[in-house]
Amino acid sequence: MLQSKLFCKTKKEISAAKEPTSLILLLRGDFIERSLSGVYRFLPLGFRVLKKIEEIIREEMEKIGAQEVLLPALQNKKLWEETGRWKKIDPPLFIFCDRHKKELALGPTHEEEIGDLVRKRVVSFKDLPLSLFQIQNKFRNEMRPTGGLLRTREFLMKDLYSFHKDKKDLERFYKKVALAYKRIFKRCNLAPLLVEASSGTIGGKISHEFMVPAEVGEDKILICQNCDFRANVEKYQKIRHCPKCKALLQTVSAIEVAHIFMLEDEYSKKMKIFFQDKGGSLKPVQMGCYGIGLPRLMATIVEKNHDQNGIIWPKEVSPFKIHLIALQGDDSKVLSETKKLYFELQKRKVEVLFDDRRDKSPGEKLVESDLLGIPIRVLISRKLLSEKKIEIKKRDQKTIKKFNFKETIKYLENQ
Repeated sequence: MLQSKLFCKTKKEISAAKEPTSLILLLRGDFIERSLSGVYRFLPLGFRVLKKIEEIIREEMEKIGAQEVLLPALQNKKLWEETGRWKKIDPPLFIFCDRHKKELALGPTHEEEIGDLVRKRVVSFKDLPLSLFQIQNKFRNEMRPTGGLLRTREFLMKDLYSFHKDKKDLERFYKKVALAYKRIFKRCNLAPLLVEASSGTIGGKISHEFMVPAEVGEDKILICQNCDFRANVEKYQKIRHCPKCKALLQTVSAIEVAHIFMLEDEYSKKMKIFFQDKGGSLKPVQMGCYGIGLPRLMATIVEKNHDQNGIIWPKEVSPFKIHLIALQGDDSKVLSETKKLYFELQKRKVEVLFDDRRDKSPGEKLVESDLLGIPIRVLISRKLLSEKKIEIKKRDQKTIKKFNFKETIKYLENQ
């Protein structure tokens, strides 16, 4: 991608002093733009990051045997009345009337929709287990959306639903999902804590959240330094000592990056999602649901991967692998040699953002490169050409390496 053609206008500073660092950097880098309170536009750089996160999630879901579907954002009132959540879910639904004066809702979650889909197809124990997921926009009628992408009213979410013949099989899959989530977060350079959580209006007796400790986090979690107890304050209110070992608990601010639920038969009984077991008896299907908000995950990555100069994207979610810079863009020889390297990398299917701009000074280009946070910066300048060298620097390191043209190609292909 030629940076001269990229739809991106970075900013030196923005008036958002009280906002999280993630929002400030994403706005300054022109990854996103606020449309209205709790609603954001994703520009080309931000959308590329979002798609990278989406592909990581999709790969890990398919590894555990989940199949992808796409369910409607417009939801049927009758289904929500079956579960009793039409007026009870928190935050409340976005409800409106169509031209036939029928009430519809924008989906904040899809237990009812998926339940209706599955009950028409699951008949026997032979149809189970089953797991379906989607990646789709959700709508939450938040009273006070805050923290940029950390709490919004419209966001992209991966929601997975699983269906089982008994609780034992549900528990087995629940653990498998938790391990898949750990792989997802590791690929995003995050190491969240798995904590006991309150299930809220989603339901189920057991649920867990993946929490990333961070000062800007809206959640408070309880951590025992003596044993493995971890919990959201909502789950265990007003306790100071560990319920397992009685040690004093530490309270830490954190960002929730995922929530998983053992719904068991809560929805199955209300929606009559039954199957016939080996003996011919009808039994309620055991359900689980598992969610990850992609924009919140994107913001959390930035919160935990930045320095005073800008973002430091983990390589698997970065919008590009290489930031190739012709330092003096108005020098025909510098530009020509940089183009040569650009085309060679393109032939090898390496994702490159090529700063070919003629109207930016060397200083402006380097500052902007740090802000955008692409993992590897490759530099060609007049001085380097005189040395017959190309400069390479990783965004998260201070060390600078210099190679000739062939060595550069070989090095970058292996990164």
